Amino acid sequence: MGCGGWEEPDRNAEVHIAGVLGRPVAASLCGCRNKMAPVITKKPFCTAGATDRKENNNEDEEGQNLWHSILSDVSTRSSSKLPSGKNILVFGEDGSGKTTLMAKLQGAEHNKKGRGLEYLYLNVHDEDRDDLTRCNVWILDGDLYHKGLLKFAASAESLRDTLAMFVVDMSRPWNIMESLQKWASVLRDQVDKLRIPPEELKELEQKLVKDFQEYTGPEEAPLGSPQRRIPSSGTDETVVLPLGENVLTHNLGVPVLVVCTKCDTVSVLEKEHDYREEHFDFIQSHIRRFCLRYGAALIYTSVKEEKNLDLLYKYIVHRLYGFQFSTPALVVEKDAVFIPTGWDNEKKIGILHENFNMVKVDDPFEDFIVKPPVRKLVHDKEVNAEDDQVFLMKQQSLLAKQPATLTRGTESPARPVSTSPRPAGWAGPANVASVSPMTTVKKPDPNMKGAAANEGVLANFFNSLLSKKTGSPGSPGAGGGAVQSSVKKTGQKPVLTDVQAELDRMTRKPDSMVTANTTAENEA
Repeated sequence: MGCGGWEEPDRNAEVHIAGVLGRPVAASLCGCRNKMAPVITKKPFCTAGATDRKENNNEDEEGQNLWHSILSDVSTRSSSKLPSGKNILVFGEDGSGKTTLMAKLQGAEHNKKGRGLEYLYLNVHDEDRDDLTRCNVWILDGDLYHKGLLKFAASAESLRDTLAMFVVDMSRPWNIMESLQKWASVLRDQVDKLRIPPEELKELEQKLVKDFQEYTGPEEAPLGSPQRRIPSSGTDETVVLPLGENVLTHNLGVPVLVVCTKCDTVSVLEKEHDYREEHFDFIQSHIRRFCLRYGAALIYTSVKEEKNLDLLYKYIVHRLYGFQFSTPALVVEKDAVFIPTGWDNEKKIGILHENFNMVKVDDPFEDFIVKPPVRKLVHDKEVNAEDDQVFLMKQQSLLAKQPATLTRGTESPARPVSTSPRPAGWAGPANVASVSPMTTVKKPDPNMKGAAANEGVLANFFNSLLSKKTGSPGSPGAGGGAVQSSVKKTGQKPVLTDVQAELDRMTRKPDSMVTANTTAENEA
């Protein structure tokens, strides 16, 4: 342009410029000595690329905003879902009804009882979110031999998602406090075995303290805002009152719920064991003071009457999942008590002590709630009868040891009754006269028609005996013949003749005399 001609562009200069600018350029240099500065001409596509870059940046920003909103929505939804892995540890004596209670909450009609460590689950449904999850339930056997199985149900990771439930039996109130102390000790030992770091355990304990202090009953909450226990973010600066005396002195780091079953037996205790209102107030007082020390809630239930079962389920999911809960404390009915964690204190328990007349507040539990004596079932001891022959042999040996000394007219008391008219080996005539014939005559029966008829029958009977032939030896009449022959030789009057005469005289006795004698005997 300045020199009026064009020269071949310097390729080196073009490369150099391209290297500096970072992109290819078209350069034209003048061939004269006064070299002009390089003229850089931008290609049209460079401007368009800048515009495209701006548009792409805007699109990227919009895409990032879209993804951010999607991720935030997903994160919010995932946090609103019901958490899984919640656990309930159930402790209680054998026969306390813990398995039946949890099966009822599960909805099972026929529950199968096992041994050792039982497992079942509760279906938890959130209607607001339309979400469903399962809550694990572990039921430990009443025998302490199986407490080692707790390692499968409670671990250091799952402890913060665990609720402990102590089940006691109202039909046996004398065992309530002993059972609570025993199972609380078992849970404490299990927590110690987990070897949780002190910081984490301290955090769990502080959470229980905070839950206790921040409790607000439905009657204290604003209208239309039912109670809901939601973990706070830590930014709220709320003023909480300090714990009272004897409150959470035994902090286990695990929420505790005391469930008293078979409360329908209250009427049975009143009838059979003479329990009165003072007894039930004394029992409730001791249980509530135990709950204060462990920061536990208390609820009375009855599976038989389906009392407080729905309330128990709602309170469980409230403590574990933060569901809404709007039921206040219930302390009016002695068989339907409900006291949530954080509501009770020593002053409220003192209301029960106002009705104590026969017992003091500090009296030992077992001194007033006395275990009744065990009624031993009377079972007739089975006696095996020995063989007849063995028995008879023993009797024969006993009889053989006794002296067999017999005197005339008498018999040994141990001698068995003989069916023979006279004892064997008895020598000499029978002393018939020694027995008065009147002694063998029975008194006239007043129901008979006449006493004379009876005497006639007796006379005929004796006459028939006397008229028997006595010729055959060994017959009953043989002895009589011997007597008659001996009487003839000695010249004595036979005894049988006297007997016959007496019978004849009795037959001839007037009826009036017999009647008079009978009347006199009856009056005597």
